[in-house]
Amino acid sequence: MESEQLFNRKGYYRNSYNSIASASSDEELLDGAGVVMDFHTSEDDNLLDGDATSPGSNYAMSNGGGVVSSTTHLLDFLEEPIPGVGTYDDFHTIDWVREKCKDRERHRKINAKKKESAWEFTKSLYDAWSGWLVVTLTGLASGALAGLIDIAADWLNDIKEGICLNAMWFNHEQCCWGSNETTFAERDKCPQWKSWAGLILGQEEGPGSYIMNYFMYIYWALSFAFLAVLLVKVFAPYACGSGIPEIKTILSGFIIRGYLGKWTLLIKTVTLVLAVASGLSLGKEGPLVHVACCCGNIFSYLFPKYSKNEAKKREVLSAASAAGVSVAFGAPIGGVLFSLEEVSYYFPLKTLWRSFFAALVAAFVLRSINPFGNSRLVLFYVEYHTPWYLFELIPFILLGVFGGLWGAFFIKANIAWCRRRKSTRFGKYPVLEVIFVAAITAVVAFPNPYTRQNTSELIKELFTDCGPLESSQLCQYRSQMNGSKAFVDAMPNKPAGPGVYAAMWQLCLALIFKIIMTIFTFGLKVPAGLFIPSMAIGAIAGRIVGIAVEQLAYYHHDWLVFREWCEVGTDCITPGLYAMVGAAACLGGVTRMTVSLVVIVFELTGGLEYIVPLMAAVMTSKWVGDAFGREGIYEAHIRLNGYPFLDAKEEFTHTTLARDVMRPQRSDPPLAVLTQDDLTVVELQGIISETSYNGFPVIVSKESQRLVGFALRRDITIAIENARRKQEGILLTSRVYFTQHAPTLPADSPRPLKLRSILDMSPFTVTDHTPMEIVVDVFRKLGLRQCLVTHNGNVLGIITKKNILAHLEELKEHTAPLASAWYYHKKRYPTSHGPDGKSRPRQHHVQLVPSFPGRQHSDDDEESEEEVMHLLDGRSFTL
Repeated sequence: MESEQLFNRKGYYRNSYNSIASASSDEELLDGAGVVMDFHTSEDDNLLDGDATSPGSNYAMSNGGGVVSSTTHLLDFLEEPIPGVGTYDDFHTIDWVREKCKDRERHRKINAKKKESAWEFTKSLYDAWSGWLVVTLTGLASGALAGLIDIAADWLNDIKEGICLNAMWFNHEQCCWGSNETTFAERDKCPQWKSWAGLILGQEEGPGSYIMNYFMYIYWALSFAFLAVLLVKVFAPYACGSGIPEIKTILSGFIIRGYLGKWTLLIKTVTLVLAVASGLSLGKEGPLVHVACCCGNIFSYLFPKYSKNEAKKREVLSAASAAGVSVAFGAPIGGVLFSLEEVSYYFPLKTLWRSFFAALVAAFVLRSINPFGNSRLVLFYVEYHTPWYLFELIPFILLGVFGGLWGAFFIKANIAWCRRRKSTRFGKYPVLEVIFVAAITAVVAFPNPYTRQNTSELIKELFTDCGPLESSQLCQYRSQMNGSKAFVDAMPNKPAGPGVYAAMWQLCLALIFKIIMTIFTFGLKVPAGLFIPSMAIGAIAGRIVGIAVEQLAYYHHDWLVFREWCEVGTDCITPGLYAMVGAAACLGGVTRMTVSLVVIVFELTGGLEYIVPLMAAVMTSKWVGDAFGREGIYEAHIRLNGYPFLDAKEEFTHTTLARDVMRPQRSDPPLAVLTQDDLTVVELQGIISETSYNGFPVIVSKESQRLVGFALRRDITIAIENARRKQEGILLTSRVYFTQHAPTLPADSPRPLKLRSILDMSPFTVTDHTPMEIVVDVFRKLGLRQCLVTHNGNVLGIITKKNILAHLEELKEHTAPLASAWYYHKKRYPTSHGPDGKSRPRQHHVQLVPSFPGRQHSDDDEESEEEVMHLLDGRSFTL
């Protein structure tokens, strides 16, 4: 209650110093070493030390039986930096204020020393350039790994259908590049590429060949899915999922050891290829952000500036997330905006520059690798040369409505299924669940060519506009010259042929299949992104709407809406543009992204003139989705997993006070506090062992509850263990003091233990009448772990981030905001009437009682006046 309680995670024990000291390097990737913080002033010393001697005087103490006289400075062993103090346990939140103070102190020391020698000046240059070096390495690694994943995923995806006899490391397209026996209509068929039926049965056509290819497709899909989930389960459980919800939580200051470690990076890279190749309804774009953040976290340990400061490390992670989106969509600017809009919690201006540079480097490396062979960063890059017309805003907005409805439905359905998975036995068998979903996906997907192919290739086909070189079934229009089926020629508007109508039915079935399977796939224990499936659903819907509008304009070109723009023979409707707008709308409906999403799609097309349709569809999608709930899919999964994340987008509209949220309440046990000089080592260890709180307020004495500071549990444990190992004379009966000078002790007392160096002398405090709206705002903007609640300087309780999250969750269950604090005071002090029978006036909803000369004040009257004064002054708080 006094501080954020430990997460009850099996397998983690954080009360022992030995477990802290022996942590593996992988676990320490998110837990850098800290330095000692000492927020003391001479005024505090004079006020709080009581009868302590002056700084220059001596005091006597017993060191194991002998009397030793010394000065304060000689015995202040713990004033030196203690290894481990200032670091954080697993599943805990960092102190942003303390981390920023540490960085400023480090910067001041470097500036003070850089003029002493050439070596110190060189070290200062290295420190100044270390930020650019770490984002450069992160961009290089992210681009290289993205290229490797793209190449390997394409090859394994084609393995499900056949193999290249000349060079088995070639995928289907590469295998047929050098063949002279391909035709225009069947350009993907060549003698060098053999399907599994042709290789095993010796025949390419017929029912037997179809069944054999069907069987081999299912076999490879199940094999890839089983291998992926097995590697995740055995070697790196953190490698599953998208990773973006956890990265958002980590960037907000939460510690998850190993989530960005070496093993997670290795297993995520391998299993991402396998999961994509298995044909599951997932994408690799979201997990690429996780891969890039793993690279950024690992490289940050090469530079002390970032390895020893958790807040600075998160600046690198923000830049890494931008690099991840840059290589995922080939959109460097969109990646920077994604990091700013969607994942980052603290984003200063220099982080913006470094994020841009990291995205640039990553995109350059991926372009150099050229994994798709089209000199583009993504497979589905398209260019449109046809303008859009004003009447098309109506279908674009309708696509935005569809995207918002799909996003709201998907979030509710997926969260409901994930919650059921957590609460039932089905979630205890993740391997069987993945195999089951992969089997259903493969069995249903194979008969439909639009679900059988890779999702990125499907999006490319849907985005691509029909032209003379396109052999897709979507481009089989009838020629106006002789009525026969032909490919699109110079005349753009033609009646749809049988191939187009057949493709429409197949796309409708593919849309239903993708909607259902994506709900059950996102959340499996394999790497699974949501960008590509959402874009595929929107692209299918958009292409269907685009073809419908195109045919409507062809057969009814004399209608008023088409008459002005769609003249006979003019290029009027572009179905591929509708697919792109639909993809953006559906992705926006699921994630609730706006600016970054528009820029990402703009960079995919390279056309400025399509920004208005994209903006209209994305904003409509967000408005419609927000009507059913303001949470995106990532925020919903954060809340489902119980991560301590305060969303800055969420508004606090209730009027509760700090005393309504603080712990302890009346029914809770009393507040556990430490006195500044009355405890012994054994008593302090007893308090730590009997409670699970992360920190304790330090007060003057039991009689005076006046606040002195705040001490963290981890720092106390480490300091005691360090002193008992390195400092002689520290016994269980040694007095512990948090003041500047040791208290007066008997001559035969054991040596005291000074812990002032681990005490935060300036903890954030608010009064008990501070509105929770202000408290929540302070927690969000300053990244606090806890905040003490005081009344006239005396400690009443504590508010932690978990308390605020629980309070917000409780308020969400109410259909209307809670009544204001004035309401409860009006109930307690009902309206009274004067001698004339009229009710007395109120000021700020508080009853004004005139004070008559002969009136006797009771204790209740004094309490009432005191509470009213607090309410009138409730907005003041101490920082």
